Amino acid sequence: MSLKIRLARAGAKKRPYYRIVVADSRCPRDGRYIEKIGTYDPVQPKGSAERVKLVEARVTHWLGVGAQPTDRVLRFLDAAGIRKRAARMNPSKGEPGKKRIEREEAKKAAVEEKAKAAAAAAAAPPPPPAEEPEAEAEAEQPAAE
Repeated sequence: MSLKIRLARAGAKKRPYYRIVVADSRCPRDGRYIEKIGTYDPVQPKGSAERVKLVEARVTHWLGVGAQPTDRVLRFLDAAGIRKRAARMNPSKGEPGKKRIEREEAKKAAVEEKAKAAAAAAAAPPPPPAEEPEAEAEAEQPAAE
């Protein structure tokens, strides 16, 4: 029988409250358990003494017997100084995917093209002023009156 130290949910809807229990790994989450060894109240503010309560003697007993804590419970045990939790790191998970990289490169290329076109337009000499046909047309109109 493989033992787990895990959370069993209790409490009302939208008001979670968890028991930290030792249970057979084959039992359902909120089902039968062997012993209740603590509580976790996520509604309480972080850092308060009421948030996580553990019976440390029983926790060390069950860890000695071979019970495996879940990741969340292992975080609590690490905070209490009972057992060390190795930090998990998956740096590739936060990296953008192929399509996003392609879109960003296309966007950069378009911005660079726009900048080059604007620089070329600014560097080119201005066209020579052309004679304004509108001014001549306006000059002829008052004479016709």
